[in-house]
Amino acid sequence: MSSKKARIRLGMVGGGNGAFIGEVHRMAARLDDRYELVAGTFSSDPQRGKESAAQLGIDSSRSYDDFATMATKESAREDGIQAVAIVTPNHLHFAPAKAFLEAGIHVICDKPLTSSLDDAIALQASAKESKLLFAVTYNYSGYPMVRQAREMIASGELGEIRVVQVEYPQDWLSTDIESSGQKQAAWRTDPALAGAGGSLGDIGTHAFHLTEFITGLKVKSILADLNAFVLGRKLDDNAQLLLRFGNGARGSLWASQVAVGHENGLRIRVYGEKASLHWFQEQPNQLQFSVLAESPRILSRGGATAGTSANSVTRIPGGHPEGFLEAFANIYTGFADAIEGTESENAALVPDVDAGLRGVRFIEAAVTSANNGGVWRSID
Repeated sequence: MSSKKARIRLGMVGGGNGAFIGEVHRMAARLDDRYELVAGTFSSDPQRGKESAAQLGIDSSRSYDDFATMATKESAREDGIQAVAIVTPNHLHFAPAKAFLEAGIHVICDKPLTSSLDDAIALQASAKESKLLFAVTYNYSGYPMVRQAREMIASGELGEIRVVQVEYPQDWLSTDIESSGQKQAAWRTDPALAGAGGSLGDIGTHAFHLTEFITGLKVKSILADLNAFVLGRKLDDNAQLLLRFGNGARGSLWASQVAVGHENGLRIRVYGEKASLHWFQEQPNQLQFSVLAESPRILSRGGATAGTSANSVTRIPGGHPEGFLEAFANIYTGFADAIEGTESENAALVPDVDAGLRGVRFIEAAVTSANNGGVWRSID
């Protein structure tokens, strides 16, 4: 009788009490029972960090006041962490990621990779030199019907791709809530903490990654118009971009956090010469497939219309909705496969440090384009 595999020992930097994304990462790591959270630096405030560790059941000896100490001590332990999740604000991605790579520990980093292009380039170099695994949590690529769309496009069911329309509207920053002390808004609208992009970096990078992930195409150049509609806001809260792809296709990307009436409206439409696909994140279990001169069809997750790629990351039968946490967990599970040396499509599709660098290049190119009056700018 075979014994159950040992869980991967996971650490975390950031994500203490009240941190939304930290809890999302922990739930994603737990869902398929592949990880055990055993250590962390959960806050820049040591007392808050200790309280967070206690609530999470972490031994007090493995609750650290700073990430550098954590990296040094965990790498010296026989039972030290094998991977670390970095779930801090953008400006605090680079230093801990580099420290853990240098300590021989695999890294899972929230997006965007870093808050500056120079840091992103340096971190990519560190990851390559270390030969360790590095994941960036572009979690929307984990949805089964996103994988379905990717598979259909790769197999030629749409023909040559001509037009891509992607949008990610929200409304939670429609007023100046950062001035009232709302923590999530405060750091996302501060260029010293978020980097050069506001809505562009926070949600625009998700839309950009999803575009390239689904289509298999690379965006070659962009033209951007960035605006801060809320008076006094230092970073964009609305971004509108034109896209040119390497194969000659055209596209547009809209990311907004002042779009009243939208909660989390990530949507992508891909139009080819023979057919089109339409996926909407708030109804993630369905994918609309329209063939030229035929009635549109709805393909469903878990149903007979779903293909191999979608079914491989589906946990429950059709009619039982899967969503955000399950998609996020697919990134963690694919990364676990990679750590354990298990070959799987899920492991191969985990966004890596190269995808992370590309996201930062996208931000840099868009900001440069907008600052120069809306001119075409190469991403590379």
